[in-house]
Amino acid sequence: MDDVNDLFGSLDKQPQPSPRVPSRPLDPMVLALQKSAAKRTTPPAPDGSEGYSAADIEVLEGLEPVRRRPGMYIGGTDDKAMHHLFAEIIDNCMDEAVAGHATFIEVEFSADGFLSVTDNGRGIPVDMHPKYNKPALEVIMTTLHSGGKFDSKVYETSGGLHGVGVSVVNALSDNLEVEVARGRKLYRQRFSRGIAVGELEKLGDVHNRRGTRIRFIPTSKSSARALPSSRGGSTA
Repeated sequence: MDDVNDLFGSLDKQPQPSPRVPSRPLDPMVLALQKSAAKRTTPPAPDGSEGYSAADIEVLEGLEPVRRRPGMYIGGTDDKAMHHLFAEIIDNCMDEAVAGHATFIEVEFSADGFLSVTDNGRGIPVDMHPKYNKPALEVIMTTLHSGGKFDSKVYETSGGLHGVGVSVVNALSDNLEVEVARGRKLYRQRFSRGIAVGELEKLGDVHNRRGTRIRFIPTSKSSARALPSSRGGSTA
């Protein structure tokens, strides 16, 4: 049969449509995922555990946990939580009074935002700690769970033992200053966000004073929700 009488011959000679080309290129993220899947030598674990390994485990030291998660220690970052810092200082003063070593506690809130709490107790020890080789004052202010209330040799009863400690106050304060009058000598050390900004200073003789004075200004509420860590990074 010739082509003239072949009804289907003309169809075979018609140009075939070319394959359809996408109107836009693939998203770069999609391409990256495709390449990553192609390079993967082992299939992903069905429970997704390949995204969680030993490298993801952090060990927070010093006062880093306090600054990373303040709510775990003082219950939040609101006014009530800030009052908790004040209560921690007062508890220590009360313990000195209950033990018979202090006869007054003085509180002062100054216009510049600093809160000062003073007692006339025995004063925080300032001699060198036998294990940490630094003044006991610095150990107490910069180390969680440090103090003289874990046995009954120094305090028979203690309210402060049930709190989180003065080191948490230090960690959550932009500036904190401690003065100790002890053994007729006056000492001072300054801190910022849980870190000592100077050595323990011996200011000289003092004859009519003893006890501890802590003066601090808490980290503002707006920045306490995402406190910068002591290592310089941002926190959640």
